[in-house]
Amino acid sequence: MATSTSFVPTSELLAVDAATSAALPRDCTFSEADWRALAPFWYPVAFSHQVTSKPFAARLLDERVVVYRVADGSIVAARDICFHRGVPLSMGHVEGNEIVCRYHGLRYDPEGRCTCIPAHPNGVISPRLRLQMYTAQERFGLVWVRLVDNGPLPLPTMDEWDDPDYLQVLPDSTAINAAAGRQVEGFLDVGHFAFVHKDSFGEPDNPVVPDYVVTKKPNGFIADYISSVSNYAHGYKHLNPPGFMWHRRFEVFLPFTAKLTVTFPGGGLLHIMNAASPVSARKTNLFVPICRNFDKNAPIEDTLDFNYQVFAEDIAIVERQFPEDLPLDLHAEAHFPADRSSITYRKGLAALGLGRTYTS
Repeated sequence: MATSTSFVPTSELLAVDAATSAALPRDCTFSEADWRALAPFWYPVAFSHQVTSKPFAARLLDERVVVYRVADGSIVAARDICFHRGVPLSMGHVEGNEIVCRYHGLRYDPEGRCTCIPAHPNGVISPRLRLQMYTAQERFGLVWVRLVDNGPLPLPTMDEWDDPDYLQVLPDSTAINAAAGRQVEGFLDVGHFAFVHKDSFGEPDNPVVPDYVVTKKPNGFIADYISSVSNYAHGYKHLNPPGFMWHRRFEVFLPFTAKLTVTFPGGGLLHIMNAASPVSARKTNLFVPICRNFDKNAPIEDTLDFNYQVFAEDIAIVERQFPEDLPLDLHAEAHFPADRSSITYRKGLAALGLGRTYTS
C-alpha cells in the first residue's frame, strides 16, 4: 500500500531547533518551558541614547546581554561574556566594528567571530572563540533584543512615533519588583481607576465599569473601553466637557507589551506604550514611550510628572500582589465582568505555553 509522507520545510525545522536548543541562563528563575516560550519574543533592554561605542550591559530573562554600536552606527547584541576566560564584554570597548575584551584584548567582529588574539597574533584562532549573538533593532527610542531568533517576528507597533504631527516623550525606565505579567495586567485593568489612581486622575465617585468589547488578534487582542472617567489630571478636570465619553483602546502584543490610545475632547490622541521587559521571573524593567498630537507646546515636564505618578500608584499595588506570579489557571482567582481584558490576557499567555513562571 502506498503511503504519503509530509515533510517539514528545513527553515521550520531550524526555527524549532533554535527555540529548543538554546542554553538556559545560569541560575535561571523561570521554568525551562516558560523560558523557552518567552525567549523568541522582542523586549526592550535600553534606550537608544544609552547604546554607544561604549558597551552597555543589560539583563533579559536572566541572561546577561551586552549591546553596542559599531562604526556604521548599527547595533550589535551578544551574550555578555568572552568565552576565553569569562570576563563580561561590557567591561571592554569598541574599536571600529570590533568589540575588544578588557582582559586579554581579544577582538570580535559584528558576527561574533574572534579576529585577533594579541598574545598570538599569527596563531590559528579556535572556532570556539565565537560570541553568542542576538538579534537587535531600534524602534520608539528603544533597543529591542531577541534571545532566540526562530523566524521572522514583528515588533509591537506604534506608528505614531514616527509621525511628524506627534510630540514624542520618553520617560525614564522604571525597575519593578514584580513579574512582567502582573505589571501588564495592571496596565490593562480598568476597574482600579477610582481606587488606585484617586490622587492622579481617578474619580472615587465614578467606579462603575461599563461593558466593553475585546477583539482577539493573532498576536494578542484589542479592548475598546468607553466610560465617563476623564483622563485629565485632577488639576485639569475642569477641561472635561460635560457628558464627554472617553475612549481608551488597549492593544496587547503578547507576551508583555501593550499600547493604550486615549481619545481626548476635540479628537486629540494620546498613545502610551507599556513595554515590560522581564529582567527575571519577578523583576521587570518598564519602558514607556509616549506620543500625542495635541498640546505639543506644553511643558514636557508636566507629562513626565503625571506619567511617573500614575505608574508609581500602579507599582505600589503590583509589587504587593500575591501570588507573585500571574495565575494563568482561571480557577485560581475570582473574576467579574470588568476583568474581561485580564481574563483574555491570561488565556493568551497560557496559549503561548506559559505556566508557573518561577522555580523555587
